[in-house]
Amino acid sequence: MALKVLSALDTAKTQWYHFKAIIIAGMGLFTDAYDLFCIPPIMRLLGRIYYNDDNNFEIPAIVVTALVGFPLLGTVLGQLLFGRLGDLVGRRRVYGLSLMMMVLSSIGCGFSICTSRTCVLVSLVFFRFLLGVGIGGDYPSRRPSCRSLPTRGHVARS
Repeated sequence: MALKVLSALDTAKTQWYHFKAIIIAGMGLFTDAYDLFCIPPIMRLLGRIYYNDDNNFEIPAIVVTALVGFPLLGTVLGQLLFGRLGDLVGRRRVYGLSLMMMVLSSIGCGFSICTSRTCVLVSLVFFRFLLGVGIGGDYPSRRPSCRSLPTRGHVARS
């Protein structure tokens, strides 16, 4: 049964569906990278808002490390967690769960929970960590779906 499906995909002509899947996967990769690496300009704004005591606007190194490092740590954890979960439950369900997690944590990053400096930064680190877990879940789910789309004469390379 599975070989029939794969042979049907191999003999299929390139259609709009193939281009749509490639565009969606490419935009997913773009938004993942943007979500992970958009923090430096935001840190400049946070420095202006929360660290304007001495007109230096410098954020302490521990805060910068937390804002940059925790999402990457969450990405690794999300790849391990959602990769295994995708093997058990199915990649489509896991992909939907990781996308929901990304959307909700992005909203959480945008809306601050508190008004004090410490609470805002801790909540931002927390939601960025959850964003990293969602992004990590996106990687193992998206890639196999695109690898299953090659047509005859084209080899899927990873």
